[in-house]
Amino acid sequence: MKARQLHNWILIADLLWAGIALAVTAVLRYGLHWEKAERLGARNLIPFLVATWFVWGLLSYVMQLDGFRRGWRFSAIVTHLSLAVAFLMILLLAGAYLSQRYVSRLALTYFGVLLFFGFLKLRWIALGWLQRRYRRGDVSRIVILGSGPVASELALKLGRHPEMLCKVVGFLSSEVDTVDVDSCVCHGTFVTGISTLGVTELLHEQRVNELILALPRPAMPEVLNLVARCQKQGISVSLVPQPYELYMSKPNLIDLDGLPLLQLRDASTSDMFYQWKRVVDVSGSSLLTLLAIPILLPIIIALKLTRGQAFRWEKRCGWQGREFSMLRLNVDRDPQCDTPVERILWQLSLTEVPQLWNVLRGDMSLVGPRPESPDRARRYSDWQRQRLSVRPGMTGLAQVHGLREQHSSEEKARFDLQYLLHPSPLADLSLVVQTLWTLVTRLVDYSRLAKSHEGHASPEAGSEPPGDQVALETLHNAHRAQSGAN
Repeated sequence: MKARQLHNWILIADLLWAGIALAVTAVLRYGLHWEKAERLGARNLIPFLVATWFVWGLLSYVMQLDGFRRGWRFSAIVTHLSLAVAFLMILLLAGAYLSQRYVSRLALTYFGVLLFFGFLKLRWIALGWLQRRYRRGDVSRIVILGSGPVASELALKLGRHPEMLCKVVGFLSSEVDTVDVDSCVCHGTFVTGISTLGVTELLHEQRVNELILALPRPAMPEVLNLVARCQKQGISVSLVPQPYELYMSKPNLIDLDGLPLLQLRDASTSDMFYQWKRVVDVSGSSLLTLLAIPILLPIIIALKLTRGQAFRWEKRCGWQGREFSMLRLNVDRDPQCDTPVERILWQLSLTEVPQLWNVLRGDMSLVGPRPESPDRARRYSDWQRQRLSVRPGMTGLAQVHGLREQHSSEEKARFDLQYLLHPSPLADLSLVVQTLWTLVTRLVDYSRLAKSHEGHASPEAGSEPPGDQVALETLHNAHRAQSGAN
C-alpha cells in the first residue's frame, strides 16, 4: 500500500468512526428508548454528524492529521488530534447556538471524547498493521549511497515514516569519511569501492530493492555506471536533489518533455500571520508570567542567597541578526556538579522562563528558532542564516525533537527551517503543547536515571538496541574478499 493510500484510508476510517461515535453518544445520553430520545432532541444530532464530516475532512487536509506525514511521534499525534477535536467541538457549539438548534451539551461532550480516543486508536491500529509488515519482512530494503549529513538525515527521516514500508539496511560510499551512525535509525555497513563490478551483484544477493543517491556530486562516472547496473538488475534508483540546502523553498517538479525541472517557490508568509503572532505573544507571555511568578519567586530568593544574583543576561542574535540581551536564571547549563534542584531546573528548562520578559519586549516570540550566541551566528552558512528571518522563540520544532543548546547549529537549522516552511497558528499552538510533553518526558527520564544510579540498576528496559535491523555485513565481507582477490 502506498503512503497516500494509507492517508486516505485513515480519513475514511475517521469519518466512519464519527458515525459510530454519534450512535454511541445517542445511546449514552438518551438510552435505547427512541420515544424518549425523540422528545429530548436526539434527531438534532444528525446535522452535527454532517458538519463533523465536512470540518474533519478539511482539518485532515490542512493539519495532516493522519499521524504519519510529519513522521510518527506519539506526542505530536496526541497534540494535533486534541487541538483538532477541540476546534471541531467549538465550531459545533457555535453552529448550534447560531442555528438555535437545541442539542444536549452532555451529548456533545460524549461525542468529543469518543471522537478523540477513537481517532487515536485508529492510528495505533494503522501503526500496528505497519509493524506487522515490518516483522514479516514485507518492506523495501534500501541502501543509501552517501556518507555525509544528508545521508544520515535521510536514514533518520525514513525511520520516522513507517508508512513508507522501507528499511535502510546499509550505506555505500566511495569516500573515506563516515556517516554519523549515532544519528541514524539503523547501523548499516559502509562499503567502499562503488566502481567495483561485483557491488551490484552483491546488492542483488542481499535482496536490496532500492538505491537512494544522497551525494553532493551524483553525476560522477562511477556513480552513473553503478546506477545503470542497478537498473539492469531491477533495483530501483532514487535521488536526493542537490544542493539539499535549497529546500527552504517549496519544490515543485515539472516534467519538461522528459527533462525533470525542479521549481523552487518562495515560502513567504503573510504579514497578517506575524501580526497575529505578536498579539498571541504579548497576551500569552503576560498570562504565563502571572502563572510563573508564584513558582519562580522561591527559586529566585534561593539563587540570590546562594549565588549572589538570581538572573544573568546573555548576548544572543535575534531577528535579522540583531543582538539582544536574553534573560535567564543564574544556573549553569547541564549542571552536573550543582545541587539536585539546579539540575532539575535545567532539565525542565525552567531556567529559560524569565525569557517571557524578552517576549514582552519584542526581542523573542513564544515559538520560533532558539537564539544562539553571536559567535555561533557569525559562523552560519547562508542556508543557516535563514533562521534569523523571524524572531527567535522560547521553544520550537528542534526543541520538541530533543535538541538543546549543546547540539550543533546544523542539526537545529534543519528543524527550524522545516518550521518556517509551514508556519500557522495551529502549528505554534501544537508546538507549545508538545513542549509541555517534552518537559514531562525529561522529568520522567531524569527520575529513572537518578533511581538507576542510586540502586546501581541495569539500563532501562525500554532502552534496547535497534532490533530487526539487517546490516550488510555479508556484503562488506564479500566485497573485502573480492577486493583482496583482485
